[in-house]
Amino acid sequence: MATYSNLYIDQGSDFSFVVDVTPTVGSIDLSNHTSRGQLRKSYTSTNAVDFTLSIDNTKKEINASLTSAQTSLIKAGRYVYDIELLSGDSPPIVKRVVEGQADITPRVTVG
Repeated sequence: MATYSNLYIDQGSDFSFVVDVTPTVGSIDLSNHTSRGQLRKSYTSTNAVDFTLSIDNTKKEINASLTSAQTSLIKAGRYVYDIELLSGDSPPIVKRVVEGQADITPRVTVG
């Protein structure tokens, strides 16, 4: 089962967070795994923002980030997101490792 965690993202700022995948997958070797994750206004929204993700096999973590350019284009408000881990198998085994709501706080300074 995925961990539930809410995010608070400042519009127009770089944003990053770390996901500990141990509660979901244990201590398995992640070296042949990939990950994917998106932020959307609603579960059925067709528009999505993709997280940049990297897996740290030693720490059993996924590092997720959004650039300031990405967060600048997101309207302030509440969104949903999740991040999945995919095995190297064919077809891959997919496990959702984290999910939750993301609040985008509006910016004042633009320039």
